[in-house]
Amino acid sequence: MPEESHPPFTKMTTEERLAYFTLPMALNYQRDSYKLWKAALLTYNDSETKTVFDITNPLDEKELQQKLLKHKLALQPNKHPQTWAKISRTIQEEYGSLTNLIKTAQNDFLSLREMIQVKHKKGFPYISGPKIFNYWAFIIQEYGGATLTNTEYIEIAPDTHITQCSIKLGIIDKNEALGITKEEISKKWREVLFESGITPIQMHPPLWFWSRNGFIYKLKN
Repeated sequence: MPEESHPPFTKMTTEERLAYFTLPMALNYQRDSYKLWKAALLTYNDSETKTVFDITNPLDEKELQQKLLKHKLALQPNKHPQTWAKISRTIQEEYGSLTNLIKTAQNDFLSLREMIQVKHKKGFPYISGPKIFNYWAFIIQEYGGATLTNTEYIEIAPDTHITQCSIKLGIIDKNEALGITKEEISKKWREVLFESGITPIQMHPPLWFWSRNGFIYKLKN
């Protein structure tokens, strides 16, 4: 997955890992995910720009803008740094750190969802949205070092790839796809997977790759 482009975990604290897999996620809208995470890695490995990931010591607006633009982690010179700064400020002012945010939620996905999607929704632009939030919750477990409970409630993240797979597999038809909401697609996947032993978010990586590669697959002999 694109998120596998990351620094060695042995050289990162849990807080650094959480910040690395949280803040760039808010900029992942209508752009190439591989390029986004490549830019994140370049930014993290550059001693001049690495400080953008330090939520406990926020940068001033101009400095943050310059550092996010250097390796094209931010593509929109005003909006992207503002989004990054707002999320960092919300975490810093309300919880002090991402580690404390998750601890306050008692490592419970459902509590975390309430905090980010309801209580502090405006303080987490893009991440509080249903698509990004569910995928973010999955990623901070896979790569960020977080351990959450109630993860069976994490919904599939219905981006363009998942929507196309949903049509291909008959979960929805082409006409439905024109007007159906992302929440409705997630609900249909949960219904299909009921009692299968597979959680909706576990379907995201294979479906994402399947669509991205043009639905081509090879059977092993």
